[in-house]
Amino acid sequence: MTKKLLKLGTRKSLLAMTQSTWVKNQLEALNSDITIELVKIITKGDKILDVPLVKVGGKGLFVKEIEEALLKKEVDFAVHSLKDVPTEIPDGLEISIFPKREDAKDAFISNIAPDIQSLKPNAIVGTCSLRRIVQLKAIRPDLTIKSLRGNIDTRLKKLDNNEFDAIILASAGLHRIGLQDRITSYINTDIMIPAIGQGALAIEFRSNEAYIKEILLKIHDKDTEICVRAERALLMRLEGGCQAPIGGYAQISGDELKINAIVGDENGEKIIKREMTGKISIPEGLGILVAEQILKAGGDEILKNVYNNAN
Repeated sequence: MTKKLLKLGTRKSLLAMTQSTWVKNQLEALNSDITIELVKIITKGDKILDVPLVKVGGKGLFVKEIEEALLKKEVDFAVHSLKDVPTEIPDGLEISIFPKREDAKDAFISNIAPDIQSLKPNAIVGTCSLRRIVQLKAIRPDLTIKSLRGNIDTRLKKLDNNEFDAIILASAGLHRIGLQDRITSYINTDIMIPAIGQGALAIEFRSNEAYIKEILLKIHDKDTEICVRAERALLMRLEGGCQAPIGGYAQISGDELKINAIVGDENGEKIIKREMTGKISIPEGLGILVAEQILKAGGDEILKNVYNNAN
């Protein structure tokens, strides 16, 4: 039997390749008539490593070139880290397949301290995320925060070379590449609300190809879908990008959905947090309601100032 060849578009970083290889292996195990080839694609975000992402500007820094390959039919589907995916999807493409989510929490990594609170005053902490920066400044305004870009290995090497006293990374990525032992402690989501979609994978494909969707549905997780739909509706209403100082995390409990959200200014001086619980049957509605509360409480001015400063 000749197997049908499908091409999977992916970034070439270790994490992206690990995630895409996992998807490939799962799908091939569940569909004996297909074989999947990974196609490495370099994105704009992969090329610019010496500038904080918020200064680069634009949306889709890690997905645009992959989406172009999809539209040109150079690949059949693509695997993204959902937190990198803008809420606006190009016409002709669809993101509706989400494998089961990994741990969404941020990870504290240090060779000298067990957690954020134990760091000495003026300790140097590395992160390139505005979301993390504003929440770090709110709980430890005495820390020195410096930009940290590059893949996971690069960031860990900078920590080990004593360029930083601690760094903050997404725990999901460390778990996926087998480096969970490097995690010093997990940061509770009550202290640091994760990025929209953090820990979740998104599979993108051409919306008119039912055959591809039928294959992908075999690794789809409904609970993950419900949560990320709420989070992405929140992000869309706030008109924020994946580099904005916005956090949102939804969790299912029984037949209810709870979402926690945050918007903060770059100095960590003003942070707006909101929490709301609703029905799992209307995840987007819940996300929009929380966003509306944040905007009315001053979130619109905070975001306007952040985007003006980035330009």
